[in-house]
Amino acid sequence: MDLHFGDSKPTDDERAAVDALLGPPESSWEGADRSDADLRWARGGREARDRRDLLLPGLHAINDRIGWISEGALGYLCRRLTVPPAEAYGVATFYAMFSVRPRPATVLHVCTDLACTAAGASALCAGVEEGLGPGVQVERSPCLGLCERAPAALAIRAGDPVRTAVAAPATAATAVLAATAPDSAPEEPPAVAAVPQAGQEGLTLLRRVGVVDPASLDGYRANGGYTALRHAFALGPAGVIREVTDSGLVGRGGAAFPTGRKWQAAASQPDRPHYLVCNADESEPGTFKDRVIMEGDPYSLVEAMTVAAYAIGAHRGFVYLRGEYPRATRRLQHAVDQARARGFLGDDVLGQGFAFDIEIRRGAGAYICGEETALFNSIEGYRGEPRSKPPFPVEKGLFGKPTVENNVETLVNVLPILTMGAPAYAAIGTAKSTGPKLFCVSGSVARPGIYELPFGATLGELLRLAGVRENLRAVLLGGAAGGFVRPDELGIPLTFEGTREAGTTLGSGVVMAFDDTVPLPHLLLRIAQFFRDESCGQCVPCRVGTVRQEEALHRIVGRTGADAAGDVALLREVGRAMRDASICGLGQTAWNAVESAIDRLGAYE
Repeated sequence: MDLHFGDSKPTDDERAAVDALLGPPESSWEGADRSDADLRWARGGREARDRRDLLLPGLHAINDRIGWISEGALGYLCRRLTVPPAEAYGVATFYAMFSVRPRPATVLHVCTDLACTAAGASALCAGVEEGLGPGVQVERSPCLGLCERAPAALAIRAGDPVRTAVAAPATAATAVLAATAPDSAPEEPPAVAAVPQAGQEGLTLLRRVGVVDPASLDGYRANGGYTALRHAFALGPAGVIREVTDSGLVGRGGAAFPTGRKWQAAASQPDRPHYLVCNADESEPGTFKDRVIMEGDPYSLVEAMTVAAYAIGAHRGFVYLRGEYPRATRRLQHAVDQARARGFLGDDVLGQGFAFDIEIRRGAGAYICGEETALFNSIEGYRGEPRSKPPFPVEKGLFGKPTVENNVETLVNVLPILTMGAPAYAAIGTAKSTGPKLFCVSGSVARPGIYELPFGATLGELLRLAGVRENLRAVLLGGAAGGFVRPDELGIPLTFEGTREAGTTLGSGVVMAFDDTVPLPHLLLRIAQFFRDESCGQCVPCRVGTVRQEEALHRIVGRTGADAAGDVALLREVGRAMRDASICGLGQTAWNAVESAIDRLGAYE
């Protein structure tokens, strides 16, 4: 592709897709007809920089309408935003869901990640490819966040409007139907189907899922909605931060950083404006809890973000939402629109003189964008590569301003903290891991789904709730970036400190069970392939190390003992280099699961 403004012209559909997002062009420089616009001026300086963040939505607009991004379409978008084409090309090729080469309007993404691999994804791919003609492109995909219904497939048909259909659990026939006739495909089961505990007494975070219509703001309010926000206004920003700090709430995305400390650090920054970012890009294989909340109780996230923004002094918030979550996107956008129309968002929230609004930004298939600074770069219209720290996001985050970033589960925990009070919340769980926790259970269990338990419950108790099978071979905690444990280690307490003492990690709450029918070396190879594909390539230890790790695992598939010893030693050396020298958590954790399988499970003995 030519990387300067060339002679390629956008089609009428491509132009319409961009103009629907940005409005009609105002000058000939931006692509307007010269008869009614001036070629001599273009946006520049601050005005041009302020529009750069529309690059990712613009790429989505073209990809949604056409199915791929042509040179003419990319050039037109670059003219509209005053972005160098070479930079825009680098962004467009960074994301797995975009294509800069012609492809059919319909793409069928078939998940081949851990849960789906264990559930027969290879046979599903073979059956789908045999049953589909040339009008559909089949792509083997990383985790689609539908692990409780594995194996899964997502069909996306470009057009105006774009159409999507999910087949999960998928057969070749249902996946083919989703791709060829998305409007006729069976409707997805409701979000409550992913919550085996639905309706039980004692639930906190999941109590409204399946009880309240997720589209109804009145239903949400009738079941305790917006009580927390009213408490927040009564307490004031400093009082809210004090409650969150006293509750002991820590981040639920895996890092476990104290939420109150993060909020206080951002709130105290004199630089303005402040921003709030909700990280809803849960791309860790085996994770789907945030999807269930957004699909089943979206107003809780809107309210929680409003509370957080009030506490830190932010007037603008962003939800960075996985591109593979079409239903969650629709549900959350509806909730935001309804809240704005009813005065729960906007220039004067609940008549309190506080202004706050939320904008949803869709990701496009990049696991690295779950890292907070990579997410900021993505929103700003750059490649989703992590930044070096310091400065930390609470000092210079999104658009270079103080920013708080929390994931969905962390934010919705703020609501019960304010309604029940910090002491009552802190009494749930353990002294160092307070409150309830959501666990994503999938794999070799009878009842996969989201489970809510207080911190301190054991791994065995959780698996018994999910109906673990007797021939259990291993349990993966924390997803691909986590670690394996043995069937005789089910007494591990599910707390941050308990898993650390056991030499593993809780991560974001992924619990994937595998019985003895699942070949462990192939699982490890799939994990290595995942990290190789998802490495952003910015730093050498991760860019090269993930490739070398996969190569070594390829060589020792089916080998054990002395035959594998040399490559096992190489894996350890490569793993240590990635852990010690990688810029971000992707490279630092890419060796964890393989290391635990070798040391705890004797994978190649």
